[in-house]
Amino acid sequence: MNTFHYHQGELYCEDLSLATIARYYATPCYVYSEAAFRERYHSFSMALGEGTLVCYAVKANGNLAVLRVFVDMGAGFDIVSGGEMERVLRAGGAPEKIIFSGVGKSADEIRAALSVGIACLNVESAAELWRIADIAADMRLRAPVALRVNPDVDPDTHAYIATGLKESKFGIPMDAARALYLEAAKHPALELKGIACHIGSQLLNLAPLAEAAMRVRALYEDLSAQGIILEHLDLGGGVGIRYHEENPPSPADYAEVLDQALSGLPVKRAVELGRALVGNAGVLLTRVEYLKDNGSKQFCVVDAAMNDLLRPALYGAWHDILPLREDAGPSREPKQVMDVVGPVCESGDFLAKNRAISAASGDILAVMGAGAYGFAMSSNYNSRPRPPEVLVHGHQHRLIRRRENRDDLMGLELP
Repeated sequence: MNTFHYHQGELYCEDLSLATIARYYATPCYVYSEAAFRERYHSFSMALGEGTLVCYAVKANGNLAVLRVFVDMGAGFDIVSGGEMERVLRAGGAPEKIIFSGVGKSADEIRAALSVGIACLNVESAAELWRIADIAADMRLRAPVALRVNPDVDPDTHAYIATGLKESKFGIPMDAARALYLEAAKHPALELKGIACHIGSQLLNLAPLAEAAMRVRALYEDLSAQGIILEHLDLGGGVGIRYHEENPPSPADYAEVLDQALSGLPVKRAVELGRALVGNAGVLLTRVEYLKDNGSKQFCVVDAAMNDLLRPALYGAWHDILPLREDAGPSREPKQVMDVVGPVCESGDFLAKNRAISAASGDILAVMGAGAYGFAMSSNYNSRPRPPEVLVHGHQHRLIRRRENRDDLMGLELP
C-alpha cells in the first residue's frame, strides 16, 4: 500500500492533500500516515505468526501518538534508554512487552526497568550482567535477562549501522557468551530468559540474517544440552525499506528466513522492527526559499536543514524528493540538476545532491521516507526550532507535536 500518492495532480497522504497540511502548519513539517503504520505492522505480525512478539524499535520515531498506534495494535517495544521506557509507559504500553537493549545502561535505568517489571534486559557485556545482578539482589528481585550475542556476521549495510561484526561495540562474542550463560545460571538474582542478536539496520539481503539465526540456534541447542532452558530467541530487526531503487525483503521473506533457521525449537520469538514499520510512513515538507546559480553548480535552497533531517549529511542517505504538484512547480520550468540544501551554516547541510528538479521560490517539496530517524535525530543546531509533527488519518489531520519556539530553545538556560 502506498499512502503517499498523486491524485488529480496533487500529492496526497491518505485522503488529504499535503498542500493542505503545508498551508495549515507551515514548513518545515513532518507528516505521518496512520494507515501506513497499521498496514506495515499488520503485514509483519501476520507473516511472523502468533508465536512472535513484534516489538517496535522506539528509537526510529518515539512520538507518543505514534507509540499509541502500536500500543493499540498489541505491539511490544524495543527500547535503548530510560527515556524511551518512559515514553512507552506514557503511551499506555505494557511493561511486560518491553525489551531493553543498548550497551550503556546506567544503574538508575536498570533499577527503573526492574521496578516496573519489563519483559527482559538484553545484556551486552559481562560487566553489565554483574551490575544487573547486584542491583536485582539489592532490590530482592530476579532480573529477567538475555545475552545479546555478536555472531560476527557481515550484514552488508552502511558501516555506521552494522552491529553484528566483532569490531562493533554491540553484543558479546559467541564463545564468551556460552561461558557467561553458565556463570549467570548459578546466580540467584538472575533469570535467564533468552538469547538476543541484532546484526544491523537497512538489511536488503537476508542471507546474513539467516546465518546469524543459525548461529543463535546452535548456541540455544548447546545451552539446552547443558541444562539451561530458555524461553525466547530475539532476532532483532533491521529489515530495510525502499528509499530509492532498493528491492527490500517482504514480511513474508523475513518470516520464511526465521522459520527455516529456527523451525522445531520450542521457544517463542521476538523481533525488533523500527524503520521497516515507520520509514515510508512519513515525509518532511519543506518550502523552496531560493534558487541559486554559482556558475558551475545549481542550488535549491529550502527551509528544512540537516538539523531537521540528519540522515543525508550523516550517512549520505538518499531520500526521494517530490513536488506537491505532479506537473512541477508554478514556474513550469524544465528540470535542472541541483543540490537541495538548507540554511544551516555547514557545507554538509544538504538533503539531496545532483537531483533533477523543477521548482521555483515558494514551491513545497516532500522529502520522502522520513518516518524513521527523521524527527528522532533532529536537533536545535544554529538555534533552529524543530518542526511540528502531524498525524493523518483518512481525510483528518491532527498535531501530535507543536513547532518549537525560541522560548523552548532557551527556557532551560541560565544567563
